Amino acid sequence: PRTIPLRGVTISCASGSSHKPFRSGFLVRVRACVCVCVCDLIKMGVSPSHMSTMGSPVGFLSCEEAEAEAGATIATPAVPTTAIVDYMELPRPVKYEELQKEAMMSLKPECFEGFRFDFMKHLNQKFSLSHSVYMGSVDVPSQSGQTVKVPVGTYEFGANLITQGDKGEQRWLIGRMLSDGRMSGRCRYDVSDALSFKLQAQLAQEAMYSQIMADVDLQGTDWNAQVKLGNNEFYGVNYLQSVTPTLAMGGEAFWLGSQRKSGVGFAARHSESAGHVATCQVATTGLLSLTYVHKASEKAALASDFMWNWNAREATATFGYDYMLRQCRLRGRVDTNGVVACFLEEKLNVGVTFLLSAELDHSSKNYKFGFGMSIGE
Repeated sequence: PRTIPLRGVTISCASGSSHKPFRSGFLVRVRACVCVCVCDLIKMGVSPSHMSTMGSPVGFLSCEEAEAEAGATIATPAVPTTAIVDYMELPRPVKYEELQKEAMMSLKPECFEGFRFDFMKHLNQKFSLSHSVYMGSVDVPSQSGQTVKVPVGTYEFGANLITQGDKGEQRWLIGRMLSDGRMSGRCRYDVSDALSFKLQAQLAQEAMYSQIMADVDLQGTDWNAQVKLGNNEFYGVNYLQSVTPTLAMGGEAFWLGSQRKSGVGFAARHSESAGHVATCQVATTGLLSLTYVHKASEKAALASDFMWNWNAREATATFGYDYMLRQCRLRGRVDTNGVVACFLEEKLNVGVTFLLSAELDHSSKNYKFGFGMSIGE
């Protein structure tokens, strides 16, 4: 038997039926939208004499006529229905500090100058060691206002311990030690899905570069909050709440006691399932930031950023791209200050990545080129 879909109703055409005197393949049309097989009516005890009294319109349709009517019915456009939003079941937004993470991936590539080599060795599923060698130069401002390049070479040793709880809680400890005497470390401990603690510290020979910061992250079903405590009498708090399924709004505040400074900021983030993300941040410190990320396809994304400092009366606009190929990833940006940057990651083999970096600052005639290799994942 053949089936013809008609507005959710299935029409069964009993071709090859032996019932007489009706010809095989004929249908009875009852009302306007329901079609049943004549054979089925006979099985239900409806006599042929009563078929003409089943209500108007009643008639016989051949297979071709039934298919034509079914196609015309299906072609009728359906009336769009508006989805009902349940404001008690809104999604959880991203963390406030990750508000612009999609834009930063394209607009802030890890450009470097010189040579870089990274190697990571996994000893087991939880513990790994890393080695990094960098040979290049750093920019040091001079009294004349020009930038002076100072050659530098460093070696960095790192250790990573990463575990995961039964319910997906993350617990990790990461440490780094550089050849110039600097040390840094980060740790995170998730008590539950709603509460986690983070601690990061950096120790250097110069006291002004040593710092420590502790974070307490709180998460709800449709909100995120964070409390920050740091040295130099730093206190901060931020909060982000989902207002609709695609819109989240929040704010932040901080106090820096050593400099007697404080600030308040507000933010909004609009994200769609297609990957389009728009953000807006404004703060009493005089900064206005607007970003937009448009996911053109599964492999390509475009990003833009506008930064305005109304205290200094300065504005900067940046355009960036992020393109994923089969074996490489290409990211770049260009801004209104004349700075053009590009960063390429080419996978040569499993766990082997070749790096190319370039940054051209035409206004200050500062050009940076670098290449490197990363082994391990």
